[in-house]
Amino acid sequence: MRIVLCCAAGMSTSMLVSKMKAEAQKRDLDVRIDAVPVAEFERIITDADVVLLGPQVQFEAPRLRELAAPLGKPVAVIDMMDYGTMRGDKVLDKALTLLA
Repeated sequence: MRIVLCCAAGMSTSMLVSKMKAEAQKRDLDVRIDAVPVAEFERIITDADVVLLGPQVQFEAPRLRELAAPLGKPVAVIDMMDYGTMRGDKVLDKALTLLA
């Protein structure tokens, strides 16, 4: 399973990715979690199982959902509070719920 986080430049989500990876390891989940700039969305969407957007790029959500829909890939915006407080467990839960 591959979870991709997209933000403006792919930098601000890197700490959240680390927290999510630690949580996935605690739960013994086999997941790959990456952060990329939103500009790379079209390149990565075929390899992603779910894409989560940082709150700063939520305005892109309708367009990105439209691109992902034919591939059956869910796209959602990360809760601003979970993002701001780096709650890797909550963001991981959101991704897993979208895949269920």
